[in-house]
Parts: sequence; structure tokens; C-alpha cells
Amino acid sequence: MALIVQKYGGTSVGTPERILAVAERVKRWREQGHDLVVVVSAMSGETNRLIALAQAITSDPDPRELDQMVCTGEQVTIALLAMALQSIGVPARSYTGGQVAITTDHSYTKARIEQIDDARMRADLAAGRVVVVAGFQGVDVEGNVTTLGRGGSDTTGVALAAALKADECQIYTDVDGVYTTDPRVVPEARRLDRITFEEMLEMASLGSKVLQIRSVEFAGKYNVPLRVLSSFKEGGEGTLITVDAEDTMEQPVISGIAFNRDEAKLTVRGVPDIPGIAYRILGPVGEANVEIDMIVQNVAADNTTDFTFTVHRNDYRKVMSILESVAKEIGAREVSGDDRIAKVSLVGVGMRSHAGVASQMFATLARENINIQMISTSEIKISVVLQEKYMELAVRALHTEFNLDAPATVE
Repeated sequence: MALIVQKYGGTSVGTPERILAVAERVKRWREQGHDLVVVVSAMSGETNRLIALAQAITSDPDPRELDQMVCTGEQVTIALLAMALQSIGVPARSYTGGQVAITTDHSYTKARIEQIDDARMRADLAAGRVVVVAGFQGVDVEGNVTTLGRGGSDTTGVALAAALKADECQIYTDVDGVYTTDPRVVPEARRLDRITFEEMLEMASLGSKVLQIRSVEFAGKYNVPLRVLSSFKEGGEGTLITVDAEDTMEQPVISGIAFNRDEAKLTVRGVPDIPGIAYRILGPVGEANVEIDMIVQNVAADNTTDFTFTVHRNDYRKVMSILESVAKEIGAREVSGDDRIAKVSLVGVGMRSHAGVASQMFATLARENINIQMISTSEIKISVVLQEKYMELAVRALHTEFNLDAPATVE
């Protein structure tokens, strides 16, 4: 018998019929002798509907009141699932984040979990009940409702699993695991049986939408085994995300390919090559609450430099305006940009013990006549920026080059 935390996303509980299907799944796990805590999101589209209601009243809703409202989406789902479980003979009790006592900081709309009191959940589990908890929410020390940011239900699930020292946290979604890349781009993509926290964190940060980044960080920090499973398929082992690669087989060099279309590139040319110039360029961007991704600086023989960096495409116009003002202040020659780029990344812990991955990647792209505009590397990742129109071609070519099309084999 194991203690399992299961999390179901908005599509998994999007209709009464799907909620009933989740209840049946939970019942089957319970009949196998497991204790279960189930975390659910709001029904699909509900959070967007609530935000739209707020924006119909004011274009700038008060963050406290916005959290007070949007958390009601999950409150509906937990009650419906508890009713569904009770209707098929499974004792269940639902709780909001505040009732479970998920304590957060004061940062409305993007709060971070500080503490969880597991006493109430443990009492219900001991009494034979399934515990149903609202994801995405908690309360601060003053009792104000807070939310954890979009995708925060994944974080709730992992946090509860860590607090309860659960044997596993299962994330149910509309895919049956983590794939080598998006099957919509590469039909030959295959599901990974296992991936490390490091690799999953890189994949999530580089564009893979399977798991929310904060939940992976939390799971890695507290060593909570994560498993991604499908809500709509019966059976299957999904993908296990854990600390170490499989000990019994040689770890592949590349585990997956992530990509992100939501990138834009900006360049400040003819910048004086003097100490502090990077801050004078990027400081105002940071003060505008814009996150910067890749950075490349090229120094010319005339003691000037070209400074290039990438941001989210939604921030492109805002940053361009900031840089035009900065360029005048620092005496830069010009500012240019491109909001039709994409980032493609190879991810794999096997890179640590294999040389030549970068050259193999660059040679593959060269064969396809794809120009590389920027390069960024880490111990287990290589990312390149290229024109958006070549992104899918690049992903397919690299997927084949690194033998990700082939089924996994055990030596």
C-alpha cells in the first residue's frame, strides 16, 4: 500500500462526465489498497472566465480581490469530485487550500508556499477517506486568500506530496507522458519511460508545456517522485521523473528536444566597450519587469560592442522602446530587433560524458541550410536561436540525427 497524491488538470475535470471518470479512476486506485490525496484545478476555461468578469469591471483589478474571486473555480471542482466519489461508495472530503492550511507569502496572484499543516489530511486518510484539495491556492498568515500563479495546481500537488512524504505524485494531463519532443511536430516522437529532474526542468524552461516549472523545482528540491500520466487513457506507466537516470541502462546522450516560438531578439549596435555598459542596457529592461533569456556580446576592434539578447515575444515592443531611449543616453549606433525567431534546444544529462554534441548539432543544421543566430549552452543543454520558419525542420532533423526516433532499447 502506498500514499499517492494525484493531480488532475482543467481538461481532466472539464465536464461532469470527466469528473465522474476521475472518480472512477480514484476508486480503482483505492481498491488496490492505496491512500489517496487528489488535487484538482478549476474546470477547463473557468479561470479565464472569472478573470474576464473582473476585467469587465475594471482593467486593473485589485490583486487581493482577484485572488479572492479566481480561487472559487477550484472550490467548485473539489465539491463536485467529492460528491462524485461519495456517489460511487468512496468516502471523501473536500478542502480549499486555506482549509488544508497551505500557508503562503503575501504575493497575491503569484504567491509562494511557505508551510503546510498536514494534520487534517492525515486524520482523514486514517479514517479511510479520500482527501480532495483545491489546487492553485492558499492563505497568508493574515487569512487572506492567495493564488500561486497560472499552472499552480501542479505546484500544490507536489507540495502536498512533499509534506505528506508521499510515495509518488502523479500528474494527470491530456498526454500520456513526457515525449522526446512534441508529437505534433515530429510524429515519430516517443514517450520517455524516465527522465531526471534536471532534464525535465530544462525541458520545461525551454518550451515543453507538459509540467509547470515551479512544480518540477519543488519536486527536485524535496525529492518527490513525479509521474506524468494521461487522464484519457487507461493503463500505461507514463513517465517517471526522478533524481537519477536509470541505473541499469546507458543514459542516452540526448533525452529530448524542446522548442519555443515565443521569442524575440533585440540588438544594440556600436555600444561603447566600457565597464558597466551591460547594466546600463539591461538595468532599465529589468526594472520594467521583463525577463531576459539568452545574451551575446561581440567586441569589435574599434572598442565598441554589439549587445544582443532575447525576451518573450509579448515584451518585444516594450523593450524596443526602452532600448531606443537607452541607445541615445549611451551613444550607441542603432537598435534593431526581430520578433520572428525561435529557440531550439537539445537536453540530456548524457552530454556530461559525451563530447562533440554541439558540433553534431551544428553540422545537422548546416546540412539543412539553417543559419544559427545565437548559441547558449549549459552542462546538459545546448540552445540555438534561428528563424522561426525553420524551427520545425530543425526539430525533425535533430530528432532523427540523435536517434530519438528509435524505440528505447535495454542493453
